[in-house]
Amino acid sequence: MDSLDTVIHQPARLQIMAALSQLKATEKVDFAFLKKSLGLTDGNLGAHLATLEEKGYIALDKAFVARHPKTFVSATAPGRAAGNHRATGLSGGGNFPMNFRNPSFRRPVSSAAPQLIPC
Repeated sequence: MDSLDTVIHQPARLQIMAALSQLKATEKVDFAFLKKSLGLTDGNLGAHLATLEEKGYIALDKAFVARHPKTFVSATAPGRAAGNHRATGLSGGGNFPMNFRNPSFRRPVSSAAPQLIPC
């Protein structure tokens, strides 16, 4: 196995990248949905996202939705490649229990709190 990428090797960041890698390249997920889905605190998720953004693995997009600030997260091409490479090396196929593509996993999308949006 190739040497481990210490940024993605950390369990919470691996979960984040595994979740984001399941989205289409044109989709983003909001911070609150990702936090709830992964069971992380605001501070913990924020710190991990900052590390991943610094490495260039994710992009953060801050916007106002219905006059409320929202942070949207998406995987960049290098992040998607690194996450997929790491996932395939670990599981032989990149199958994760968290599946954003599974309709039963998604919550309803409303204009006040979108979960996935096109880029």
